Amino acid sequence: QVQLVESGGGSVQAGGSLRVSCVASGYTYGRYCMGWFRQAIGKEREGVAAISPAGTYTDYADSVKGRFTISRDNAKNTLYLQMDSLKPEDTAMYYCARKTSLSECGSTWYSPDRYFYWGQGTQVTVSS
Repeated sequence: QVQLVESGGGSVQAGGSLRVSCVASGYTYGRYCMGWFRQAIGKEREGVAAISPAGTYTDYADSVKGRFTISRDNAKNTLYLQMDSLKPEDTAMYYCARKTSLSECGSTWYSPDRYFYWGQGTQVTVSS
């Protein structure tokens, strides 16, 4: 069955960096758009970034543009999110997700409804 397992979260001071990873299994990884989402306490889950199946195209939320970089290694079935210049407002549980359908990420990449499979999440905490 499809499994997504995140790792790499932790605590860091503002201005620091972290890289979170997501290892996928149970399907042909390189055929699906993948996304990173986050959910802070008391807030709705929001799209952070997405990457096309071949890694050619990426999209980012305005709040992370220029600070976060999404990438993927299809040979290793692994998705990454490099987070630089972290801010306290980046504190959240971070989830990787696989888009439901076999297609590019599209203009609605940020909508959780477009993704069917989710990892268990990894906590990122940024202190001021």
